[in-house]
Amino acid sequence: MWQTLRQIARVGRISEPAQAPGASCSVGDAAPLAAELARLLGRALAVRVVDAGSCNGCELEINALGNPYYNLEGHGVHFVASPRHADLLLVTGPVTRHMEPALLRTHAAMPEPRLVVAAGDCARDGGVFGCSYACRGGVRGLLPVDVYVAGCPPTPADLLAGMLQAVRARA
Repeated sequence: MWQTLRQIARVGRISEPAQAPGASCSVGDAAPLAAELARLLGRALAVRVVDAGSCNGCELEINALGNPYYNLEGHGVHFVASPRHADLLLVTGPVTRHMEPALLRTHAAMPEPRLVVAAGDCARDGGVFGCSYACRGGVRGLLPVDVYVAGCPPTPADLLAGMLQAVRARA
């Protein structure tokens, strides 16, 4: 036990410092997000997430968007279970050969206009998985992608900025 306490005292705090009270998130426009979505879309943004074969790093960051810090539900961004209700398709991971038909069916079931955001390096170009006997690589070979969000995994702020960029480009 003493060895562990000495290690803690020697290393110190290794986490990020807490953000100052009242400071906005790093995207900078999270507070007026609901008003901007209402102006651009006339309603809330419905997002369908498809894991096309990722390592779940991107999904952890997408789940972080639902916490009170980002409060997407309160700002008018909703994750939906059905592609028929979705405005935006958020794809993570390299497209595996087994997920390719499901991804194409999901995209085809979405109403027009279909927005597609490729989240992470794997969805962009295959990442560390690349193209192999089991992977088709990135999403670009299968679907028209509106926005690529770089990172492995991208931060929640980057994901939110990418979704907003896709909505703004179509509006």
